[in-house]
Amino acid sequence: MRYNVIIRQQTQEIEKNTLHPRACLSANTRGRQTPEKEGDIRTCFQRDRDRIIHCKSFRRLKHKTQVFLAPKGDHYRTRLTHVLEVAQISRTIARALRLNEDLTEAIALGHDLGHTPFGHAGEAVLRKIHPGGFDHYVQSLRVVDVLEKNGSGLNLTYEVRNGIIKHSKGMGKILSDSPNDMADTLEGQVVRISDVIAYVNHDLDDALRAEVIHKKDIPDDISSVLGKSHSKRIDTMVRDLIYNTLETGLDKITMSDGIMAAVNQLRSFLYTKVYESAKLKEEFHKAENIVQSLYTYYAEHAGLIPNVIDKDKAYAAGDGLLTHVCDFIAGMTDRFALMNFEKIFIPQRWTVF
Repeated sequence: MRYNVIIRQQTQEIEKNTLHPRACLSANTRGRQTPEKEGDIRTCFQRDRDRIIHCKSFRRLKHKTQVFLAPKGDHYRTRLTHVLEVAQISRTIARALRLNEDLTEAIALGHDLGHTPFGHAGEAVLRKIHPGGFDHYVQSLRVVDVLEKNGSGLNLTYEVRNGIIKHSKGMGKILSDSPNDMADTLEGQVVRISDVIAYVNHDLDDALRAEVIHKKDIPDDISSVLGKSHSKRIDTMVRDLIYNTLETGLDKITMSDGIMAAVNQLRSFLYTKVYESAKLKEEFHKAENIVQSLYTYYAEHAGLIPNVIDKDKAYAAGDGLLTHVCDFIAGMTDRFALMNFEKIFIPQRWTVF
């Protein structure tokens, strides 16, 4: 049976009638790098979300480190569970503010596709040894633009790509006053702060589980403002963000000064007591050695890199051998990196039958 109604157009009309005037409507997208015919069912942002979920890089996130390297426990976060938590928080905020949930979800699910094995330890090594440096958010954009689909890329919309490249802030301002740091859409800005809300809470939870820190170590002035439980802290941050943003008429995504100060204090606490703790740094040094050794080896044996992409297509714009090596290393999961390191550098037992 052939329907005369195009579902996508109905969805676009619903967006127009129900979303906030400052929301990004799918009908108003700035488009894709390579123009495509729109589908009958899904909007452009729904299609982007689905392309990300079904791509290989997304599946590999389940075996990439969040904070704790190759954890044996079943309850530690991985890079995949991180992006799912970011997506959940982002959608809650977007719905409350009447922003475009589909765009928000697509950015959230795609924002870490370029992350290295062993989390920020792997990223730090590539940033140091790869010519031109390395940043996971730049690599995430490269993944969706170039590396996926055998070098064809996912051909995502401008708004999703812009949200991916602008999500990262390191120890910089969470919500910057500089337009160069912030996504063009409010949806992208929601993902940027949702990323922080997610990781400061789940990294704290994992650090407590691993006994890197204990509840008594959490400063009282953080707990008194944000709450003493995982769910309470997230609820406090999300509610504060929603209500303070509504008070601005959605002129900007914002938090109250008190809550933002507590979030920054919690982030600093995690950097000092968890990310830079002796227990984790010892493991990070091991991971850094693995990444550096693999990078050096494959730079000298590039012919051993599997042809997972069409080199002529992916490296036609002046990208050289070391870019190919960096792409290969950055795309590895923790266990694939460990397996290759063992195969290359650890003597194998000689078996005689």
